[in-house]
Amino acid sequence: MSSAKVKTGPLWTKSKEDLKKQLDELKTELGQLRVQKIAGGSTSKLTRIHDLRKSIARILTIINHKQRAQLRLFYEKKKYLPLDLRAKQTRSMRRRLSKEDASRKTERQKKKQIHFPQRKYAVKAIDLFAQKGETSLRTFASL
Repeated sequence: MSSAKVKTGPLWTKSKEDLKKQLDELKTELGQLRVQKIAGGSTSKLTRIHDLRKSIARILTIINHKQRAQLRLFYEKKKYLPLDLRAKQTRSMRRRLSKEDASRKTERQKKKQIHFPQRKYAVKAIDLFAQKGETSLRTFASL
């Protein structure tokens, strides 16, 4: 039975079997401490229970992280990702059109843009106004 908290640093290099074995040991120790607590154990056992629960959580986190990393490698070249591996974002962002789809134009829109382009004279007048450094509209109107 280990008496110290589990540190996450050395856990990353361990194999999945070693992690599972350590997890089982910690769980059995936790069960024994809970029985002792009911039988009238000391308060030091309560803090030890807390440390064991946190150590178990650390090991499970590392196991899950490694498993998800393996899944990401497996699905890297695939067309679709499982939902839990996709970016979360917000609901509206997930339903938004892609940039390619949003930029598409119908034949009618293309023809309309060719035959009736955006007029440019208003933009040129504002540019001229800005170049002269005029600040009031009266001087702008005199142009």
